[in-house]
Amino acid sequence: MAIASIDVDPQKTFTPLCPDELPVHDGDTLGAALNAQAKLADLRILTKDAHPANAIWVVDSHAHMLEPLTYPNADLTWVAHAVPGTAGFETIPGLPKVTEYDHVIWKGIEPDLHPYGACYHDLQEKLSTGLIEWLSAQNVETIIIGGLATDYCVKTTAMQLQDTQKFKVIVNLSACRGIALETVEEACDAMSKIGIIICSDLDTIQTHL
Repeated sequence: MAIASIDVDPQKTFTPLCPDELPVHDGDTLGAALNAQAKLADLRILTKDAHPANAIWVVDSHAHMLEPLTYPNADLTWVAHAVPGTAGFETIPGLPKVTEYDHVIWKGIEPDLHPYGACYHDLQEKLSTGLIEWLSAQNVETIIIGGLATDYCVKTTAMQLQDTQKFKVIVNLSACRGIALETVEEACDAMSKIGIIICSDLDTIQTHL
């Protein structure tokens, strides 16, 4: 059975390299940790946000972010980010070219969809991105996850994969960065409660492989 490593949204939009978008502290420093994580795996997957600038959830300033919306597949307001063709869409320094990954998921390209997890295009989790099916077809048993941000897209992706009951899911905190300490702790608690393995370093991960 194979091991897969997933780089969740390691994009400049979520780093200080794009301060006007959604910068996560030290988000641009994950390249080495994600590369080290991938060395433990047989397959490497990349996920990327790919949002249109005219999405229905876009607001003009950070002051108006995180306001609730009533759309079925866009729950909160955000400033424009990860727009294809901009610097924010690009991956952080030190990662392979997109074509060097074994599989890539682009998510959120429709203007009325703002998914967090990599397994479904919609918040209602009815429209598969094909990630679960691809992992199953590759006989993947264990998945190691890192990326941005711990308390949003990493958490949701891990929980979606765990919900399938098909995989052993490990979150590698050394290859993640989160928005706030409190919400990261809440995310880790939520993941642990459903059986996701939370590891602080590669040595700990290897004891679960």
